[in-house]
Amino acid sequence: MIKTFINIFKVPELRNKVLFTFFMLAIYRIGYHVPLPGVDQDAFARMAEQASQDNSAAGRLASYVSIFSGGNLSQSTVFGLGVMPYISASIIFQLLSTVVPSLEKLKKEGQTGQRKIQEWTRYATVPLALVQAIFWLSYMHNTSPSLVQSTFADGWHSTAFWFVGVASLTAGCVFLMWLGEQIDEYGLGNGVSLIILAGIVCRMPAAISELVALSNFSGTADASKPIGVGQVLFLLGSFIAVVAGSILVTQAQRRIPIQQAKHTRGRKVYGGQKQYLPLRVNHGGVMPIIFAQSLMLFPGVLFGWLNGVVNTGGAASNWIGSLIAFLNNEFGRGAFVYILTEVVMIYFFAYFWTTVQFQPKEMANQLRDYGSFIPGLRPGKRTADYLERLMMRMTFVGAAFLCVIAVVPTAISAWMNIPYTITAFLGGTGLLIVVSVALDMVQRIEANLMMRNYGGFLGDGGKRIKGRQS
Repeated sequence: MIKTFINIFKVPELRNKVLFTFFMLAIYRIGYHVPLPGVDQDAFARMAEQASQDNSAAGRLASYVSIFSGGNLSQSTVFGLGVMPYISASIIFQLLSTVVPSLEKLKKEGQTGQRKIQEWTRYATVPLALVQAIFWLSYMHNTSPSLVQSTFADGWHSTAFWFVGVASLTAGCVFLMWLGEQIDEYGLGNGVSLIILAGIVCRMPAAISELVALSNFSGTADASKPIGVGQVLFLLGSFIAVVAGSILVTQAQRRIPIQQAKHTRGRKVYGGQKQYLPLRVNHGGVMPIIFAQSLMLFPGVLFGWLNGVVNTGGAASNWIGSLIAFLNNEFGRGAFVYILTEVVMIYFFAYFWTTVQFQPKEMANQLRDYGSFIPGLRPGKRTADYLERLMMRMTFVGAAFLCVIAVVPTAISAWMNIPYTITAFLGGTGLLIVVSVALDMVQRIEANLMMRNYGGFLGDGGKRIKGRQS
C-alpha cells in the first residue's frame, strides 16, 4: 500500500488531481470556521452540546443536519447549510426525470441532456437555500434563550442581521456547490460527496477524544468513566465488522449471464460472446436511509409539541394525554415503536427508490436492440418480468442490510449506555456515505494507475476492485 501511495505521486496528472482535491477540501474546512455575523456563538455551542446528548426530536435533527452541514453544529458559520439544498434539488430532479416526459427525454439525450438538467439543478439550489436560510435564522431568533446577540435582536439591527444572514448562508451554499463542481472537473472523485465525507470524518477525532475521556482502563470503579476495557474492545471490533460488511454489501452484485446473437456475414461468424449484466444488491444506496430518517424527525417533533400543549403539568389528565405521552416516549431514539417504524420506512423507500431508478422494460428493450438475450428467456416482456422479479428479491436483502446499519448505533447506545455521539460511527447514513465515497475514490485511483501500468492497492498482479458476486 505504501508503494501504491508513492506511485500516485509519480504520475503528474494524478498527483495534480489529488493535490487539487485536498486543496479544495482545505478551503472548505477553513471556510467552515468563519462565523455567521450576529450569532451568539457561546450560546449556540451550549445548545448544540445539549441537543447532541438529548433523545428528543431536536437532538436527532441536529445530528442529522450535521451530516450534510459539515460539522457537529457547535457554531453557526457561513457554511451552516452545507450542501443540503443542492442535494435536495438533485433528488427532486432525479424523481421528476422519471415522471415528467420532457425531463425523461432530456435525460436520454446523453451528456448534453445531463448538462441541461445539472444547470436547472443549480438554479433550483438558490431558492431552496434561501428558504432553508430563512427557517434557520427564524429558529435562532425564536428559540429560548435566543441565539442572536442582543444588539441584533430588534430594530434596524435585526433587519440588517436578517439580510446579512440570509445572504451569507445562501452564498456559502452556492460556493460549496461551485467548490464541488471544481473537484468534479479538475480533481478526483465526486466533489459534493467528498465535501460530505470531509464533514463526517472531521467529527471522528472529537468522538475518539470523548471515548478516551469516558474510558476506564484502571480496572477500578469510577462513576465519571463508565466505559470499561471490554466495551472499548467491543466498539473497536464492531466498527471493523460493520465497515467490512458495508464494503461487501455495497460492492455486492448479482451477475446475470447475457448471450450475444451470432451474425453470419459471408464466411465469417460475428458475435456469440457471453457477457454479464451486473445488478447491485443495494441498488438504492444510502437514499432509503436518508428518506426514512428525514421523515422520522416529524413524529418526534409533532408528539413533543402536543405533549407540551396537552400535558402542561407533567402528568396526563385523560386518556388522550396518556396516549400522546406514550407516543412521545415511543418515538424517542431507541424506543421499540421508533425502531419498528424506521425499519418499515427503510423497506418502503428501498422498494420505492428501486422502482423509480431501475427500469426493467427499458433494459430489456436495450438488450433486444443490441442483439443480446438472457439464455432461456425470450427478449422483451419475459426478460423484463425476470429482471423485475429478480431485483425485487435482491432489494429485500439490500433493505435488510440498511435496516441493520440504521439500528446498530441506536441499539448499542441503549444496550451498553454509551453516548450516541460515539456509537453513531458504527452505522447509519454517515458510515454508508463514507464507505461509498471512499470506494469510489479508490476505484478512480486504481483506474488511473492501471492505465499507466502501475499496481493498485491490491498489489501488482493487475487485479481490480470488483463487485462481490452473490
